[in-house]
Amino acid sequence: MKFLEMINLMLITFFLVMKIKQVEHEVFIYEKKYAKDILKKFKFEEYKEASTPMNQKEKLCKEDRVNKVDEGYFITLIGYLMYLIATRPDILNVVCILSKFMHCASELHFKAAKRVIRYVKGISDFGVKCRRSKEFKLVGFSNSEWRGSIDDIRSTSSYCFTLGFVVFSWSSKKQETVAQSTTEEKFCCWNNRY
Repeated sequence: MKFLEMINLMLITFFLVMKIKQVEHEVFIYEKKYAKDILKKFKFEEYKEASTPMNQKEKLCKEDRVNKVDEGYFITLIGYLMYLIATRPDILNVVCILSKFMHCASELHFKAAKRVIRYVKGISDFGVKCRRSKEFKLVGFSNSEWRGSIDDIRSTSSYCFTLGFVVFSWSSKKQETVAQSTTEEKFCCWNNRY
């Protein structure tokens, strides 16, 4: 029988660009340096911080009749933000919304992306904390946005399930049909979950 010799490399502190802090029963993962690098690369260091990643009432559409921006620059910016999602789930929704406009980006889309960067600047010390839990409570959330898309007036349905502190299933997608009322839209939301 052959034996494999193993070496204990102790606790991990960095993985790719993520910094990892481990204490008993808890792991904290964040990307402060990466967030600062994004600010530097896109020359957003002097911008003021934003308190939210997106304006609450803002609706973006493909044909907004505003000047287009450099497609490559916008795609690069969204790509950097996509990587940041791993430790910043709070920007997940807005980055996914912005990614729909990568090939038709306008000044309005770029302004919305700049707001995400300004938000990231204000929360550069934040990250994801995972801790051991004895309580495994199953919790589910669902929501829908009636006529959420300006381009085709279809609603967006979403759900999220957690077990303890861990999200194990989530979805956010446009409904296949156009609902005529909020009641019909909620029915479509529950009907299209699976």
